[in-house]
Amino acid sequence: MLFDVLFSVIELRFLFSDNATDYFDPAVFGALDLNVAYSLAFTLYVATGIVFIVWFHRLRQNAQVWAPDLQSRKPGWAIGGWLIPIGNLWIPRGIAADIWRASRWHPYAADGARELTLLNTWWVCWVADMVLERISAQLLKTAETPDAYVTASTWALAGYGLDVVAAVLAILFVRRLTSMQHTKATGMIPAAQ
Repeated sequence: MLFDVLFSVIELRFLFSDNATDYFDPAVFGALDLNVAYSLAFTLYVATGIVFIVWFHRLRQNAQVWAPDLQSRKPGWAIGGWLIPIGNLWIPRGIAADIWRASRWHPYAADGARELTLLNTWWVCWVADMVLERISAQLLKTAETPDAYVTASTWALAGYGLDVVAAVLAILFVRRLTSMQHTKATGMIPAAQ
């Protein structure tokens, strides 16, 4: 999230500068080395992704104990589903819904109204962010005029904003699902679900 905010500021400085002819002009971006910033952001993104996938796999294994017949995919898919191009747009979401249902106090009960809203909202934001990132990257690759750079920056800025929203929702999702599994594992009587 921090890098999304940083890169948003960079894009805004570019969009509101008078010197929009040179996208990487040091006068626009100050002393910030963009290659270092992007490399660090990518490294942290990958590290966070690995931690998230390990967490996701562990919760999937727990779900197997509580409601194995509700799990539509084997536990390995909790890792592999994220790595399959195009399939990663829906496979992990289905696994997450199965984990959610198994983690409820009554796993075989019907889904409550808006019960999966947090999961679905996070997922839509995450997928939309991925699409916006691809669009802005393609626009930036082909940009040759100041107007083209402005268009690419606008798309990138929208992607950064959506990425921040998706990150906050992911944190809420992780906290909620972890809490559900902790409650179930310890046998505590759940608060209103």
